[in-house]
Amino acid sequence: MKKKKTLLLIGRILILAFFLLLVILPIYWMFITSLKAPADIATLDIQYWPKNLTWDNYKNVLAGSNFLLYLKNSTIVATISSAIVLLVAITGGYGLSRYRYKGKGLTMVAFLITQMIPMTLLLIPMFLIFSSLKLQDSLVSLVILYVVLNVPFCVITMQGFFMNIPVVLEEAARIDGCTKFQTICKIVLPVMLPGIIAVFIFAFIGAWNDLLGGVMFINSEAKKTIPVGLSYYVGQFSVNWGEMTAGGILALLPSAALFAFAQKYIVEGMTSGAVKG
Repeated sequence: MKKKKTLLLIGRILILAFFLLLVILPIYWMFITSLKAPADIATLDIQYWPKNLTWDNYKNVLAGSNFLLYLKNSTIVATISSAIVLLVAITGGYGLSRYRYKGKGLTMVAFLITQMIPMTLLLIPMFLIFSSLKLQDSLVSLVILYVVLNVPFCVITMQGFFMNIPVVLEEAARIDGCTKFQTICKIVLPVMLPGIIAVFIFAFIGAWNDLLGGVMFINSEAKKTIPVGLSYYVGQFSVNWGEMTAGGILALLPSAALFAFAQKYIVEGMTSGAVKG
């Protein structure tokens, strides 16, 4: 029996190690490519570490392009859209989990159906709407787009988190004299903190990594986000792999830092729905 458990443990470790390599290797290859000179990138020899290590690609990205401007635009768009999504998700998820009304099931079905529609099908209608509202080439259009795209899934997710919080906690708070608003702010939301952080990060990463929306609605250099800025390293006949990978590594750092800071809450938030409260 002990031998069987050991074999199962070894098998799990090997499977996890395999999937870890699938995730780590592309990032590692992107990193070492960003440290290579153009001649080393173009060579047919496989180099697992640069022979002539150089930081020129990072210098060119930071000093020779508008990368910091792209970074600022992405931060503004992702933060504002994620905050709005979180606010709507909390209020919508609470309403769906605590109140009964006609059409509640239809509302959930409508939210689920929106997740089956490819984003590319929404771009043309959104383009026409933003054009009529004169929101073309504006960061506001990206904020609205990411809110529209992320709200349905986040509301459904938040509703699941609320369902795992016993109603008796709220009833006890009301008996102690708390108003409905105080009960939500002082009792429910602190318990929901892992789920709230998980939903916020999901919305943030979705907005941070989006390319299609930025290409479709942004034209001027001053309004470009990081994915749009990095896409211009891909030319008609060549690709500037060194600077593109350097920019990709720099763009990865904020989201990686966010995950490192909130990983405990993310795991708790993503697994809390598996246990009935």
